[in-house]
Order: sequence, then C-alpha cells, then structure tokens
Amino acid sequence: MAAASTRRSPGSGSGPGPDAGLELPTINTTSSRPATHTPGGPVGGSAGGGGMRNWASSLVGRSRRRRQRQAAVNNYSSSSDDDGSTGAAGRRDRWWKIRLFRGMVNDIRRRAPYYASDWTDAWNYRVVPATVYMYFANILPALAFSLDMFTKTNMQYGVNEVLLASVLGAVVFAVLACQPLVIVGVTGPITVFNYTVFDIMAPTGANYLAFMCWIGLWSLVFHWILAITNSCNWLRYVTRFPCDIFGFYVAFIYLQKGIQVLERLGDDEPFYLSLAVSLLVFAIAYATTELGRSSLFTHPVRVFLKDYGTPLTVVFFTGFVHMGKMAGIPLENLPTSKAFFPTADRGWFVHFWDISVGDVFLAIPFALLLTILFWFDHNVSSLIAQGTEFPLTKPAGFHWDLFLLGLTTGVAGLLGLPFPNGLIPQAPFHTESLCVTEVVADPDEKNGGAKGHYEFKATHVVEQRVSNLAQGLLTLGTMSGPLLVVLHLIPQGVLAGLFFIMGFQALEGNGITAKILFLCRDVSLTPGGHPLKQIPRRAAIWLFVAIELIGFGATFAITQTVAAVGFPIFIFLLIPLRAWILPKWLSPHELSILDEPTASPFTMESVGGTYGGPAEVLDDGIGGAGSGNESSSDQGKKTGGGGGGRSGEASGSSRLFVAAGGRRSEEELAELGQNHSHRRTYRTSDAGDTEAYGVARRRNSAVGRQVDDDGDEAGIELHGVRKGQQQ
Repeated sequence: MAAASTRRSPGSGSGPGPDAGLELPTINTTSSRPATHTPGGPVGGSAGGGGMRNWASSLVGRSRRRRQRQAAVNNYSSSSDDDGSTGAAGRRDRWWKIRLFRGMVNDIRRRAPYYASDWTDAWNYRVVPATVYMYFANILPALAFSLDMFTKTNMQYGVNEVLLASVLGAVVFAVLACQPLVIVGVTGPITVFNYTVFDIMAPTGANYLAFMCWIGLWSLVFHWILAITNSCNWLRYVTRFPCDIFGFYVAFIYLQKGIQVLERLGDDEPFYLSLAVSLLVFAIAYATTELGRSSLFTHPVRVFLKDYGTPLTVVFFTGFVHMGKMAGIPLENLPTSKAFFPTADRGWFVHFWDISVGDVFLAIPFALLLTILFWFDHNVSSLIAQGTEFPLTKPAGFHWDLFLLGLTTGVAGLLGLPFPNGLIPQAPFHTESLCVTEVVADPDEKNGGAKGHYEFKATHVVEQRVSNLAQGLLTLGTMSGPLLVVLHLIPQGVLAGLFFIMGFQALEGNGITAKILFLCRDVSLTPGGHPLKQIPRRAAIWLFVAIELIGFGATFAITQTVAAVGFPIFIFLLIPLRAWILPKWLSPHELSILDEPTASPFTMESVGGTYGGPAEVLDDGIGGAGSGNESSSDQGKKTGGGGGGRSGEASGSSRLFVAAGGRRSEEELAELGQNHSHRRTYRTSDAGDTEAYGVARRRNSAVGRQVDDDGDEAGIELHGVRKGQQQ
C-alpha cells in the first residue's frame, strides 16, 4: 500500500496569502488513488495516473498564483502603511510593522523644496499687518494666563516666563517646522495643567519647578517616541467632532478665567469699576470685529478695525481708568518683574537634580498626560490652521512638527517655563490674516433670500515663515524694561474683558454653537440650502449635539476637581468615540453632514488622507474616502483619484468629478466661513459628456488619493468639470 502523506504547498510560508498553510496530499506517481488490494492484479491502476498528476499540478499552480497576487497586494499595502496608506490588507496583516522615522523623513522630504520660498514669499504686503495682528493676538492672552498662573502657583510663573515660552515656540517653529503658520505659545489647558500639578505637589514639599522640569524631560522622550513611530497617522481619524468639543471647552475656560479674575477683586469700588471696564472692553472689541466683517466703510477701514480693534481697545481702557474720579480708585494691575529675569528669585536654568529619585519617576504619569494633551491640542491647532477654508499650496508635516514640540517641551522644562504648544484660536487667525481675499456675489443669489448678498473668497494664502518669527521677536522685546512698565499699567479688569472676548469669539465660530442655533431657529425661516436641512431625521441632529455637549460637560467637569490633570484622557477618548461608536447610531449620510474632516486631504498627505471623505455626502452614497480603489498612479491623476468611487470601480465607463472649493484651482477657491461652500458632483462618461449628478454642500475641498511609486500617499485634487471640459 502506498502511503499518502501531506506537505505544505510551495511558498506557503513566504507570505500571508489566502492559501498560506494549505495542506496538499503527496501523490504517489505510480498510483492514481489510495491503494486497494485487487486479487490477482497490481496494486491500484495506471489508467488515471496522468489525470491525477495534472489535477495536482493545476491545484498547486492555482494556489501559487493566488499567493503571488496576494503577496503583491501585501507588499503594496505594507510599503505605504506607515505613511498612512489605507490598504486594508497592510493594516490587517502588518499592523505591528512600524517603519521608524518614516513619517519624519517623508515630512522633511516634502517640505524641504519649499524652504527657500518660505522666506522669499514673505515679500508681500499681508505679512506686516499679519505680524502686528498676531503679536497682539498672542501676547494679550498670554498676559491674561500669566496672571492666572502667577496667582495659583505662588509666583512660580509670571509674565516673563510666559513671554519667553512664546518666544521659544515662535522661533523654533518659524525656522524649523514643516508648517510655520502654526502659532505656538501658552494655552488655557496647559495653564490648568500647571496649577493642578502645583496643587497636588505643594503639600509634599517637592521642588515644584524641578518636578515640572522632569515632566518636560519625560514628555520630550514620549513625544520623540510618538514622532519616530509615526503616531500622527492616527490624525486621519480626528474630525470636526472632537475639535468642536475641545474648542467649546477652551472657550468656556476663557470665560471662566475672566470671571475668576473679577472674583479676586472683592466687592468694593475696585470690583465694580473693573467689572464695568471688562464689559466695555468686551463690547467695543466685539463691535470693532463685527464692523471689520461688515459692508460699512471702505475696505482699508474695515481691515484696520478687524486687525487692530482689540489691541487699541486695551490701550484705550488702560488709560481710561485714570480719568476723572476713577483715578482715585485703586485697581489691581498686572504684576511684572525685572526685565529678562524670572519672576521668582532664581536663575533661568532649573536645578532639576534638586529632587528625590521617587519624584523623578512620579513625574512619568504626569508626563504621559501632558503628552496626550499636546498630541491632541497641538495637532488640532495645526489642522485648524490648515483648515479646508484656506487655499494652501505647501505641504504639511505633522510627524516632524511633533518631534519639534517634544524639543521645545524639554527645553521649556529646563528653563522653568510653561510648556508651549499650538494655540487655538490664534493659529487659524494667523492663516486667515495671511489670506488675500476678493468679494464675490453669493452663488445662491438666484434664491430670493440671498438676493444682493455677497461673500469673501480667498484667492491664496501668503505661506511664509517671517510673520511667525517676527511676532516672536517682538514678544522677546516685550520683556524689556520700558515695555514691562507699560504692561504693569494694564488693569486686571481689562484682562478679564480679554478673556470674555476670546471666549465669546471662540463660541461664536464653534460647530456646536452653529448646530444649536439651527435647532432653535424657526424651520420656516431657515434657508432651503442649509446643509443640516439635508438630514431627514431632526432627531439625529439632536443626538449628535447631545453627545457633543456630554463630551464637553465631562471634560469641563473634571477640570473643576483635583483630578483636572487627567482631562487630556477625556479629550483623547473622543477620537475612538467618533470613529467606532457614532457610526452605530447615525447613518453615513447623516455623519457626512454633521461631521467632516478637519483639514483637506491635500493637507493630510503627511498622515495618509482623511477619515470620512467628501464622497460620503453624495445622494446615492457612492463609495467612501480612502477606499483606495484606484490602483494606478496614472489613472489617479487622470480621473482625480479613486477614493470616492464605488467599490471596485477603478476604470469604468463613468468617472467621478467634484466641483469644490479647490486647493489649486483658481476657478474654484476655498471659501472662508462655516459650511458655505457648494459642491456639485458630476458623472463624466468616456466620451466626455458631463451631467450634474448631485449637489453636496460641504466646506472641505474634494481631493482624491493615490499612492506613488515609493508607496507614499499623495493627494490628487478633483477639479470641477464643466460641460465637455475640465476647469
């Protein structure tokens, strides 16, 4: 009897193909079937031996070809997976494979060709007003935060520490960052973090600044680990949902700080005068901003009011309180110290060794929380600064910028400074101030409600490094003696008004506020073209807003307790909540309107594209972002990428084009504002005929994705298509 054994098919161990590990029978070439005894005859028969051999050879051949095809798919997916590829096979089979430094290297490779132009492009008239505007927009909140930390950390942090932290972030990111438009400084959340750590460690008698230094050093290590391992690829899942909740939280932090400043002034004449001044600062600063956005006066006057209204308001009311009988009322002013010296009696370099070994390791969990906060806060500020409403043309680099953020965090710890990171809302303000805009008629003017309306469209953004560097150097000059004397004259009531105006403006532009106003508006008076009216279920909007408010409430509530240091975890958990939980409660069509990518896929090339692409809003639910259906780079360039087509529709008789606020098209410019852009989808046949296929109203530009020859994802813009021609 010929024994039948098993063997592993050739090449089965070389890759995770569908037939890997297939057990095939070892066929005895002298027998066509398992041996049976035939009396008086040979064992088995030879008649079917050739057929069985052919069958086995065919089976092995098919198995080998399937493995080869699967190996090709795996190689394609894994080659770009660490760069943010959306290849399903690569993510499933090679998720543990991390190509160290890959994201950072690609960021530098993409941005390096633009470095020289980042300096030469600064020869533009928008750079000067943007520099002055951002100087005041950065320094005024910094002064307000310095007062808060000065009071709550027993004078460990003051004006000079906050100013120097802003200078450190501005210089490093203006000169070395892949995205120099991001304004880096001291934020409200880090203020909460700093004085919460002080409240925890003060009873132990530990050296507070040395402990904060070790938090910064450990956080430097964690930042660099995250940057080296390409953790920013997860930014593709950061949509407007967590950003709006975080922005809502920051807005209420501003309002709360303003109230706390006034509470510390008691209940006598200084309090009532400070209260009146704070409300006047808020009202006039808000009025000047609204006038700058209106159609009143000439364009230069409007620009002047918008850019300089708030700082001029601060200057006016600093002197206003010294007029008439108000001069006799003693007011609390901003505390300052000597020029270029720390607030406390110490040197600039922290004695980080003056601490117990146990406290060194106790700083690790605090550093982890700080890293989580900065990973989210800084990256979100960078995403918003490169939002879909800004027609940027130079690539971003999130991995490299996270590496730089770790560097500034460690240096700030050694110098005894508050840790700087990306500022909200200053970062998007900087980009907006560099936009060159034009006035155009409202595209919905044919509707009766929009008759005679107009809107501003950005033609381009002056992308350069000088404005960020210059405002940082101006901030350094503010630490000089004469300017510190001027800062000391600012009443605390004026700083409270600054908190109020920042908080109100942040709330006004928040997506949660916009949805609440929509729900409260009379349905009969709501414009028919409003994006939220595309949602049949009004309960879906209520559910989405309720979840956002619960997320905000949980984050804000924990910051009112001693456990406030853990609030970054609540913020970070919003990302998986959006990616995994909300799709179970809301349909893709509803989510595509209620939520959207924070930045366009052109900006998100550094992390491999966006989660929940623009194709989700099509009326027939075509495809989804990042489906990766286009397998050919040439075809992606020809048709605009394959991220938005039906599954498997790589090169059918119809191609998908989207006319949107484009990033590189002069005909279709990105639009400033919330959800005002209009996009029409077209289906174009191979013969070149174009027909309207559906209307989608979203503000993100439509960008497809492809993978280049190096396995790196690149954004391919889908330009609008007119009848018979491409725009």
